[in-house]
Amino acid sequence: MVRRDPTFRKPVKSTLTIIALLVLLASCSRTRPTVSEPGQIVLEKPALDEPRASVDSNPLVLVETDTVTIPGTEVSFTMALIPGGTFTMGSPDDEAGRDADEGPQRAVTVEPFWMGIYEVTYDEFAIFRYRDRDSDTATGPSFSADAVARPSPPYEDPAHGMGNQGFTAAGMTQWGALHYARWLSEKTGDFYRLPTEAEWEYACRAGSTTAYSFGDDPAGLDDYAWHYGNSDEVYHEIGQKEPNAWGLYDMHGNVSEWTLDQYDAAFYASLPEAAASPWAQPTRLHPRTVRGGAYDDDPEALRCAARLESNLNWKRRDPQIPKSYWWNTDSPFVGFRLIRPVNPPPPEDIEAFWAMVLGE
Repeated sequence: MVRRDPTFRKPVKSTLTIIALLVLLASCSRTRPTVSEPGQIVLEKPALDEPRASVDSNPLVLVETDTVTIPGTEVSFTMALIPGGTFTMGSPDDEAGRDADEGPQRAVTVEPFWMGIYEVTYDEFAIFRYRDRDSDTATGPSFSADAVARPSPPYEDPAHGMGNQGFTAAGMTQWGALHYARWLSEKTGDFYRLPTEAEWEYACRAGSTTAYSFGDDPAGLDDYAWHYGNSDEVYHEIGQKEPNAWGLYDMHGNVSEWTLDQYDAAFYASLPEAAASPWAQPTRLHPRTVRGGAYDDDPEALRCAARLESNLNWKRRDPQIPKSYWWNTDSPFVGFRLIRPVNPPPPEDIEAFWAMVLGE
């Protein structure tokens, strides 16, 4: 597969082009799920060009959801319940656009979890980013807004002028995304984290066995994703495209998403034939694994199995010494979404987890 050099991304369009695009988007209707009853959404079964592994027999897919309001604010986010199960991780040798790091394929089992139906938005991240938007209001009694480690001011706009309210948060490092997850966990009393590569791919596939969640033909991608061919080289407001069968929007394209894993091109080869909840635990800051493809990627980079390694050049224009731990000056194409395990680990294990992934 020919992938764009991750050390170089195309420049964003001019401010006038961005403004024109936002005006156009404001005039367009947004695709939203149909509410059937509190806590559930019903999605029309998407048209497929290949058989689907687990949902093809049902004319409608019922997705259980949970909407969470961040304590002390009016900002909320919605999560979909992703059932645990076993799937084939990676891509077959004959998949168009395949890279060698997508194999060998392995049968992988994951536990059930809740996943954000959208990438974490600017509106959500801003409560964590700006002290004056946060408060001591929390589910638990021990939360203190003054004790939170918050992002330092970025060298420049992490979004590169592409949008804030109603758009995905972008341009943060994986370390910054992890700090947001810990802050949200402490504020709500529930354990949130980044998905592992295995969890991310399982959720992206949503029961499918094809290159994309909707089939093998990239011609259908415009219905599901913002990519180089239709994005005008900017990311877009969340939820403009069709969701996958499990109610998740923008798993293909818009912005790529951080996962919890250290990037290892040979990781799959190190797994047993049947692996349970695999995770390439981090041993160094770079590279980490990014999934999903972005608004400035070609279709093959948006496949369910496509992997991208983070690169130090993503902050090459940062003049600070040392360079920011929180922000990348050159990766407005990266954001993140969170999961919440159905069966969270005990508190002492959660504390050990944060200490390990944040290097504390």
